[in-house]
Amino acid sequence: MSLDIVYFSNYSGNTKRFVEKLELEAIRIPIGDSDDPIIVQDRYVLFVPTYGGGSETHAIPRQVRSFLNVASNRDKLVGVVGLGNTNFGEDYCKAAEMIAAKTGVPILGRVEIFGTDHDVNTIKERLAMLDDK
Repeated sequence: MSLDIVYFSNYSGNTKRFVEKLELEAIRIPIGDSDDPIIVQDRYVLFVPTYGGGSETHAIPRQVRSFLNVASNRDKLVGVVGLGNTNFGEDYCKAAEMIAAKTGVPILGRVEIFGTDHDVNTIKERLAMLDDK
């Protein structure tokens, strides 16, 4: 697969667990602050949880905002996968929705907590279809 996977996962590790189920190489955006920002080289799909109960100002983790503030990273983004908890109601996967709206890329899926086998298969199929384009 020529698409990269980039993801952010906090200490709970839910997003990390889902990405690991895909059994594909992935780049993790660090939890802590870094003086060396990640610069992706190839087209990629971003896997992102929603924070702050869906608040417009806190839904996207600050580390993801910093990553996307690098123009070359933003330019290589081709899709986003949201992870979250349906207990957030209308704010479920809001970070993915906000990123997709801002960047014009599609949402490839919404995954609750760390996903099911069905979620894994669906996301793998969508990644393969996107990679073919």
